[in-house]
Amino acid sequence: MISKEFILKKIAQVLLHSIFWIAVLFCYTYFFGYNTQDINYVFSFSLFLMPVTMGTTYTVIDILIPRYLLQEKYRLFILYCVYTIIISAYFIVISFFYGLIFLTETKIGDMAPMTRSPLFLFIAVYFVVFIASALDLTRHNYKSNTANQKLQTKILETQLKLKEQELRYLKMQIHPHFLFNTLNTMYGFAIKKSEETPELILKLSNLLDYLLYQSDKPLVSLDQEIEHIYDYIALEKMRFRDSLEISLQIEDTDSTIEIAPMLFIPFVENSFKHGQLRNGKLHISIELSCNNTELLFKIKNSVHADMGQESSGIGLKNIQKRLDLLYPENYQLDIARDHDWYTVTLSIKVSKLNLHEH
Repeated sequence: MISKEFILKKIAQVLLHSIFWIAVLFCYTYFFGYNTQDINYVFSFSLFLMPVTMGTTYTVIDILIPRYLLQEKYRLFILYCVYTIIISAYFIVISFFYGLIFLTETKIGDMAPMTRSPLFLFIAVYFVVFIASALDLTRHNYKSNTANQKLQTKILETQLKLKEQELRYLKMQIHPHFLFNTLNTMYGFAIKKSEETPELILKLSNLLDYLLYQSDKPLVSLDQEIEHIYDYIALEKMRFRDSLEISLQIEDTDSTIEIAPMLFIPFVENSFKHGQLRNGKLHISIELSCNNTELLFKIKNSVHADMGQESSGIGLKNIQKRLDLLYPENYQLDIARDHDWYTVTLSIKVSKLNLHEH
């Protein structure tokens, strides 16, 4: 069924073309009427020339341009243009003889000055064809640009949705892993009926608030992330007791700096999970600093000289993917291992920190 919108569009198109050709007819009448008073002759001649002009124009804009020029078939376009010029020239010459024979009875002196030479007729007809073709190409270019913009918008929207879904998926993977380790610690304290269990529950409550609510935000303050690093370490200190030796060097940070939530905690978690006791103790060192150009986070944990540390834990894998999504080409993540230490260094350009998770 033909829609109302389609009918209205066609009516508008017909009206627009009609207005254009009426304007061309008046231009012909004005042009060919130069230096003559015989308006009837000029109008009749212009009217006879109109079908030639219209036929040539529609051949170019409806056939040659869309089928050959826009399809980059340039040789065929040039070839058919030559054919069109030859055929249209033939009909232009017929128009000349029409004016000479039927309108002036072969009295060339009675012809309007601008119609006595076929050259002026060629110029008039092909000028109209040129203008119409230029307008048509402009229309095609506008439609093409509009279509490209819509396509780019759809692509960007699709990429945005995929990015949001991937970020949600990565967070969902981090959350159970994070909770599993913490709940194991709580379970151990509950079995021992430790007096420190209430403190453990309070720390866990703070972490859960951060995990379940704050981490859904696109950004959190750097101070919040640091505060929850302290909470996590406090929980681990209760679990490790005297077998943990940890060094914290966290400089005072700008309170306006914001980062993606759960950005550093997975690194801390991996250090406790995969770190190895050396001389009866797990050694962990954490450094965090920020200057005018970058935010630098460095964490290292002890390992055995003859054993490696898994670097592909869920948390570390996810944080690498999140960094790629949030700070593409604006961060550097270095992982190194020697005989005694496993070290992770992350630097992010300060100017790129306040990005939103889209």
